[in-house]
Amino acid sequence: LEAVSTAIGGSVGFGNIAGVATAIAMGGPGATLWMWITAFLGMILKQVEVTLAVYYRKKDENGDPYGGPTYYMERGLGEERNFKYWKVLATVFGFGIFSTFFITASNYTISEVVASTFNINQMVASLLIVICTYLMIWKGMKYLGKIFTKLIPIMSISYLVFGLVIIFINYKNIPQSFMLIFKGAFTGTAAVGGFVGATISKVISTGMARSVYSNEAGWGTSPMVHASSQTVHPVEQGLWGSFEVFVDTFIVCTITSLVVIVTGEWSSGVESATLTLNAFSTGLGVFGTYFLTITMLVFGLTTSSGWYVYYEVVLRHLCNKNIKLKNTVLKIFKYFYPLPGLLMTSYILYVGDISIWTFVDITSGIPTFVNVLVLLVLSKQYFVLLKDYKARYLGVGKVDKNTKLFYEDIKGEKNDAYLL
Repeated sequence: LEAVSTAIGGSVGFGNIAGVATAIAMGGPGATLWMWITAFLGMILKQVEVTLAVYYRKKDENGDPYGGPTYYMERGLGEERNFKYWKVLATVFGFGIFSTFFITASNYTISEVVASTFNINQMVASLLIVICTYLMIWKGMKYLGKIFTKLIPIMSISYLVFGLVIIFINYKNIPQSFMLIFKGAFTGTAAVGGFVGATISKVISTGMARSVYSNEAGWGTSPMVHASSQTVHPVEQGLWGSFEVFVDTFIVCTITSLVVIVTGEWSSGVESATLTLNAFSTGLGVFGTYFLTITMLVFGLTTSSGWYVYYEVVLRHLCNKNIKLKNTVLKIFKYFYPLPGLLMTSYILYVGDISIWTFVDITSGIPTFVNVLVLLVLSKQYFVLLKDYKARYLGVGKVDKNTKLFYEDIKGEKNDAYLL
């Protein structure tokens, strides 16, 4: 549960509120359907990558399990298939993941909303976010898991409830909203109000891009968290990965989409988090403004903290068995982690705006391409595990006693710390 909550905490946030609003502002209501279609495929993809991350994971010197794409590249490609260039793929993947460390819009977007709502200087708001991030990450990965287990369900349910309230208040617009979603998905959307119009290719591309950015399916990020879970079978945790995508896109993103559409704010010409903020303000008045601001702040902090876990896993693998180097690198990284967000906010405020979403798509595309390629190569092992899971727990077929559920069983490594 801690692994799932941490993974959901890492994905639910900036993309669900600002990203979804941007998709609709740029592609129209039809982008919502393409987010759903992409998320359905994402549920399958996330299950595969989580399953393989659990199967190929390693233990550190303290007996704690760690895993993720770089680990199944090393073990699945390097050791099993004797592919000598797995480090090249791991390096490209790591570069893609760490590019998001330097190019991040989360701090700027959240501080902008907080500053606007509470009428304070945006740099002050940005500094407060940095301080809160330090407080959350300081005690490490296990501490974050405990925080997310309590925080994420509460905030997600609250967002769901008040979003539904706005939708029901505007119940007369619900049929028309779904008509806009399904019609716009295949015909594009004409210019209306402040909305400049969108072609069908724009609708598809924005919907798919924002879906991937939101639920992170294929990125290889959340498998780094799921790999540390206690589970009796890799596929069991893989199913939780699918659940993560379902919550992220089919519940949270859908609520954002419907709120923006039923209130009519989607055609105002405003985009990003401001669009969702205006929609909540229209639906719930001043309370809606304050509620969404606090929600964005919490989701932004959980996203930032969840990504800290991803970076830590990559760094741990990079340092490998050099314990002294690993401890030094992780300590330094912890001090510097929240600062790029602060610097990005300063740059946008005092130098000039930049195309955040263009950078976002590039930084998410690099690791996704490498990870999906590796998943295709290792898919045979996934199907072996899936067949075993169906036989053990669904009564489909017979259990093959020779099937190893964890790679360390083949390697002769002790794995009792992993099992319940």
